[in-house]
Amino acid sequence: MRTISIYLLVLATIFILQQTAAQEDYKQIVTELQQQKDKIIKQEKEALKFEVEAINKRLTKSQITAEEADNLKKRAAEKRALNIADRAAILDNKIGLLERNEGVLMPDIKTDSARATQIRIGIDIDGKPAKQFIFNRKIRSKELKYDRRTHSDFVLAVGLNNAIIDGQSLEDSPYKVGGSRFFEMGWQWRTRVFQNSNFLRFNYGVSFQFNGLKPKDNQYFVSDGTGQVQLEEFEFDLDKSKLRMDNLVFPLHLEFGPSKFKKTENTIRYSLRNQFRIGIGGYGGFNLGTRQKLKYERNGEKVKDKLKRGYNTSDFIYGLSAYAGFDGVLFYVKYDLNPIFQDALVEQRNISFGLRFDL
Repeated sequence: MRTISIYLLVLATIFILQQTAAQEDYKQIVTELQQQKDKIIKQEKEALKFEVEAINKRLTKSQITAEEADNLKKRAAEKRALNIADRAAILDNKIGLLERNEGVLMPDIKTDSARATQIRIGIDIDGKPAKQFIFNRKIRSKELKYDRRTHSDFVLAVGLNNAIIDGQSLEDSPYKVGGSRFFEMGWQWRTRVFQNSNFLRFNYGVSFQFNGLKPKDNQYFVSDGTGQVQLEEFEFDLDKSKLRMDNLVFPLHLEFGPSKFKKTENTIRYSLRNQFRIGIGGYGGFNLGTRQKLKYERNGEKVKDKLKRGYNTSDFIYGLSAYAGFDGVLFYVKYDLNPIFQDALVEQRNISFGLRFDL
C-alpha cells in the first residue's frame, strides 16, 4: 500500500512539474506571437510596395491607363489591409487561447519520448509554417512579364527533297522522288509587330538543314577535276547512292494570322492554339559540308563508301520559304536561289516540300 502511495506521489509531482513548465513556456510563446503581429504588418507593407512598383512600371510603358493604375493600386491596398486583419486575428485567437488556459490543455499538443507535454504554436498557410512564410524581395524578384511580345519554339521539319534543273521539269528529275528527303531542326523566336495587335509577327531563328539527293539508274556524283560535277553510272550495282548537303541557315518570315486574346490584371497574352497562320520569307546561311554515301556489293563483299569531298557545292545558301497550317502543324516549302553546284554548265537548285512542327 505504501508503495502505491509513493508511486501516486511521484506521478503527481511529475504532473505538477509538467504544468509549471507549460505555464512558463506559454508566456514566452505569447511574447513571440505579439512580435509576429509586427512582422505581419511589415511583410504586407513590403508586398504592397512591390505590387505598386509593378503597376507603375506598366503605367510608364503605357500598358495601362492612369485610371486603371489607380484602381489596381486601390485593390492591392485593400487586399493587403484584409491580409493584415485576418493574419492578426489568427494570432489574437492563439494568444487568447493561451492566456485563457495559462498554457494548459492546448488543442495543439504534441507528445514525444523526450517530453510528455510539449506545446507547438504555428500558423499554417498553404501547408507552410508562419516562420517560413515571409515575403522575400529576392525570391520574388523575377517579375511576371505583363505583356510578352516575344515567344520561342523548337522547330522540326521533314519531307521530300529534289532539284529543279534549268530546261527540265521536276518530273524529269534524275533524282528519286521518295528517296530524296530533307530534315531540318532549329530554334525560332516570334515577335509581335504592333503594340495592340498580334495579326502580324516577325518569325526568325537559326536552323540546321540536311538536304539529300538520291540519283536514279545506278548513278552517282563524280567531279571531273575541272569543277564540274555530274552524274555517271557506277561500275557495280548500287544498293544506295545519296548526296547529302548540311547547311546552317538563319530563317526570317513575316507571319500572318489570328490569335486568341486573353487579358488579366497581371498579364496580356496572345495564343496561337488551334489558329490558322501563314508565313512568307526566306533564309540565308552557309554550307557546312557535303558528303556522298555509296552502298554496293563487290566480289561477294558488302561495301560502304562515305566520300566527304567538296563536290563544288555552293558555300553560301540563300532562298525563299513559306509555311501554312493550324496550331503547330504546318505545310512547309523551301527553295534555294543559289545553285547546288558552283560554275555548273546546267544549274540545279534544291527544292523541298514537307511538314513543319513548332514544338
